[in-house]
Amino acid sequence: MNALLDELTWRGFVAESTDVDALAAHLDSGPVTSYVGFDPTAASLHIGHLMQLLVARRFQEAGHRPILLVGGATGLIGDPKMTGERVMNETDVVHEWAERLRAQVSRFVSFEGSNAAIVENNYSWTSQMSALDFLREVGKHFSVNRMLARDVVARRLTDGISYTEFSYVLLQSLDYRELYRRHGATLQTGAQDQWGNITAGIDYIRRTEGATVHGLVTPLLTKADGTKFGKTESGAVWIDPELTSPFAFHQFWLNAEDAKVIDYLKIFSWRSRDEIEELALETAQAPHKRAAQRALADDITDLVHGRPEREAAELAGRALFGRGDLAELPDSTLTAVMSEVQAAEIAPTDGQLPLVADVLAASGVVSSKSAARRAIAEGGAYLNNQKVTDVEARLTNDDLLAGRWVLLRRGKRTVGSVKLVG
Repeated sequence: MNALLDELTWRGFVAESTDVDALAAHLDSGPVTSYVGFDPTAASLHIGHLMQLLVARRFQEAGHRPILLVGGATGLIGDPKMTGERVMNETDVVHEWAERLRAQVSRFVSFEGSNAAIVENNYSWTSQMSALDFLREVGKHFSVNRMLARDVVARRLTDGISYTEFSYVLLQSLDYRELYRRHGATLQTGAQDQWGNITAGIDYIRRTEGATVHGLVTPLLTKADGTKFGKTESGAVWIDPELTSPFAFHQFWLNAEDAKVIDYLKIFSWRSRDEIEELALETAQAPHKRAAQRALADDITDLVHGRPEREAAELAGRALFGRGDLAELPDSTLTAVMSEVQAAEIAPTDGQLPLVADVLAASGVVSSKSAARRAIAEGGAYLNNQKVTDVEARLTNDDLLAGRWVLLRRGKRTVGSVKLVG
């Protein structure tokens, strides 16, 4: 097998592919142009998309040319879901998101050298095609019987599926043919749930161009129990730092399950096999040290947000539990920390800042003001990581981090925050 395919297989990037021997020979024959698409269904990519970007990056590092396709057209339609019709977003919104995704995907590949990456938007050719041209050039090559047999369509037939979503596969197939014609793309990659769309495009090129092209899909990221990976209580883990802060991003990976952390390291880290196998052994022997989780969190945060943001996130994590100085945190990082611990809002009363006992209760680290007083009396209450000893202590302006935040803690691990307003 091809060395790149061997590496991708070991790292867990390969769920299915077209004729693997033919694909290996194709890759060995010289530089290949591959593509992967991203529909702008939100303002940011999430970590599921990151897996696809890293496939493109690994192909590029092996000497092949990646095309990153932003679905300005397909994003207006929506890939059918297993249940329920997609809500179509406004055209202007989709176009805005497409531009944001173009900037995001461009950060993970190189635009220099003989195999410089290409970024395309399928709106540029789809919007130029009339309905009649689409039906004649694309539609006539697709059997309705075969389309009805597709898993997602079959599941939706009982409750109904619109012609709009039904036709999505034609648009994606058109993309493959267009990129084949424009740039010589002969490989499409994507997530496993795109296998039907990819193979449809392969067949369309065979019918219209008489050419053999290839497909490769990655498994879906899952947790140890098989459920979908990449969600927090507040939603998806985004690439955009405004939607998921570098602190929250780093913390998410620090909490990766022992049973899956090595799988994630293989995918999201550029560490060698030897390094990863050593971390696997250490995790098995001393899981409490969280060595693999720390390596994973550092590597992927460096990749997505850069080392300075990762170091700030680490500092914030230490400060959150009393092992660092909160005052040293940049305002943006401090805000992210306070948001992660779900800051409550409280206003001064009669021009006075509240009692520490009041903000302890408001933060949720204790159940009531009386419990707050007991915690202070027992020596277990902390304000900005400083032990509080006076049950009648009142906040001062000097206690306000960045002029508005205070961090509260009960014991070692129960943490909350309060934002002063008004």
